[in-house]
This record gives sequence, C-alpha cells and structure tokens, in this order.
Amino acid sequence: MTRGDRTGRPRGRWWTRILVVALWLFVGLPIALVAVYRFVPPPVTILMVQRSLEGKGFARDWRPIDQISPALVRSVIAAEDAGFCSHRGFEFEAMQAAWAHNERSDRVRGGSTISQQTAKNVFLWPQRSYLRKGLEAGFTVLIESGWGKRRILEVYLNTIEWGPGVYGAQAAALRNFGVGADRLSPAQAARLAAILPSPLKWRAAKPGPYVQRRSGRIGAAAGTVRRDGLADCILNPRPR
Repeated sequence: MTRGDRTGRPRGRWWTRILVVALWLFVGLPIALVAVYRFVPPPVTILMVQRSLEGKGFARDWRPIDQISPALVRSVIAAEDAGFCSHRGFEFEAMQAAWAHNERSDRVRGGSTISQQTAKNVFLWPQRSYLRKGLEAGFTVLIESGWGKRRILEVYLNTIEWGPGVYGAQAAALRNFGVGADRLSPAQAARLAAILPSPLKWRAAKPGPYVQRRSGRIGAAAGTVRRDGLADCILNPRPR
C-alpha cells in the first residue's frame, strides 16, 4: 500500500510529476529547440537581451550563408577554429592549453570551438560557470548531430556580437564598411574576424595597431584555409 501525504495523495505521483518535468526541461526542451532552430532563425539570445537592457541598442539582419562573403567564412574559421570542418564539436588539445594558460595568467584565453560558441550564444548565458560549460557541451553534441557544420556556421555568423548592439555579419558589414555581408572584401573580412575576441573594445572600421596586426595575420591564415580546403564543409559541401 502506497503511503500518502496529508491530502491523501500518493507521494509516488508527485515524484513522477517532478521526474517528468525535469526530463522535459533538461532533455525534451533542448532537443525541441535544436530541432526548431535547424530551420528557423533563433529570434534573440540572452546576450542580446542583456545588452539591450544596458542601452546598447539592437541591430541584426539575418542572412543565409549563401549571402555572406566566402572571405568572411574563411577569416572567421582562420581566426576562431581552423579545425572546424574536421572536429566533432570539441578540440580537446586547445581546451587543455587554454585551461593551463588560464591557471597561470590573469588574461583568460578561450579554447572553445565555433560549435561550442554557437551553443553558448544561442541557448545559454554569457557568464562563465561549470554549470554553463556542462550545458554548453550537451548543446554542442546536439547541434553537431542535428544541424551539421553549414547550419552551425550560418547561425554563428548571424548571432555573434560584433560591436555594441551589433549582431551578425550583415549588421557588422553595414555598420563598419557600409556594404552588405555578401560584398565584404578579404581585408574587411579579416578586420571583422580580428575584433571577435573583444567586439565592445576593438573597432574594425578604424582599427588600432594591434587590430591591424591581428587582421594581417588572419588574412594570411585565411589564405591557408582557402588553399588547404579548411572551409570546404561550408563553401564546397559534399552532397549527402
């Protein structure tokens, strides 16, 4: 005979309900969101809401990956994740190197792949914590399995922060250079990729000496990406 609470309801029913709600929140809802965003542009992110509340404004204009300059695709891969087309969401050597660096330095270095950054940007909050990193890993596995590389980079390029209130390649291209994302030159693309680690501090349109040097290195690395086919999963995808 099942022991009940003071209202006469069996305790087992409450535990079942709690379990169902927990499974929905931690399993069902993430899978549902990933499935929807496979086809529908994510409307906003937590970071976008946070920045808007801080008074930084909001400028974003979604563009399909085919309407974004290949130069920007190569530059971002060169700057952020050269192994993007070959890994399955994680670069463990880069993560270990970043961890070791952060243990001995006050300047934090990121070891996240583009897939991990996309998972964080779209589904989670920006502040660092072990909980967020754990959830980020789960979402990374889901989008790698459900979206594929081309969709991941498309979402990344349309949600990444590129300045105060500026999100996505189209808004960044217009704000900095007065052209659409499809018309970015290799030099302009390298400048945009160069400011990604600190978009609220650095400027692509009027770069300082450090950003100029960094964009030069990224431009050279983007040439290697092109020559070695490191962006082919995006620009020359194989038919399934």
